[in-house]
Amino acid sequence: MSIQWWQILLLSLYAGYQILDELQIYSSLSAPVFAGLFAGLVMGDVKTGLFIGGSMQLTVLGVGTFGGASRIDANSGTVLATAFAVATGMDPQQAIAAIAVPVAALMIQLDILARFANTYFAHKIDKNVENFEYKAIERNFLLGALPWSLSRLIPVFLALAIGGPFVQKIVDVLNGPLAWLGNGLTVAGATLPAVGFAILLRYLPVKKHLPYLILGFTLTALLTTVFGNIQVLGSGVASVAKDFHHVFNGMPMLGVTLLGFALAFISYKRSIENKQAAAFKPSQAQVSEEGEIEDDEL
Repeated sequence: MSIQWWQILLLSLYAGYQILDELQIYSSLSAPVFAGLFAGLVMGDVKTGLFIGGSMQLTVLGVGTFGGASRIDANSGTVLATAFAVATGMDPQQAIAAIAVPVAALMIQLDILARFANTYFAHKIDKNVENFEYKAIERNFLLGALPWSLSRLIPVFLALAIGGPFVQKIVDVLNGPLAWLGNGLTVAGATLPAVGFAILLRYLPVKKHLPYLILGFTLTALLTTVFGNIQVLGSGVASVAKDFHHVFNGMPMLGVTLLGFALAFISYKRSIENKQAAAFKPSQAQVSEEGEIEDDEL
């Protein structure tokens, strides 16, 4: 299956838009999981797109940008990995390790280039401010979005337009003489979400909320086991009893989400109550065992 021109056009336009959404609009259309959904819809395989997008979302779950820092472009990596995985029949986990992660890492350099190019318009705006040229300020502000957008649109377009045969050769080699390497990349791709969770836990206040972490993990594991066994039992009964038409589904992700929301809400309410109680005793600041002054904003 080859990538059609209209698919290249749509995916390239999305790649150019997603960084602008991430910088200003914040509609969540720039999330890797949505990039996978969009690429999957365009390529005609939503399952593969969501798998790659979800895996890349977990990989960068604990990664953020502060100030002028750049991070890997998981969205562009997701778009290219999904497109080539569907077009060449590549294993999704293999595509994550062989395409998505390397592309996401290489895009850091183009992100830095876009930031440098954007300073041209910033200096233009400085001069416009001195000369009270308000229309020029608005124009240069909007033009400043071009380097950001083109830094994603052009690489994705070139990769999709001329990279198909090259990627197909890589897939043939990984599935042929270098099958051992392809299997290794598949295993590596499967472990990347765990790396994302590890990074996230590194920056979250785990020590402070350790009971909630243990409770959430335990409940999720227990419910997943229960739902999984019920699903297996239902499938077994259906295979024996022909009149049995009920369907047992696995534990829905919505249930896990609501469980996490409930625990977060309990923690939030408790922190509000502690702040209200401390408001009556502003001179008695609470000090943790590590020497951190809690509720110091009061």
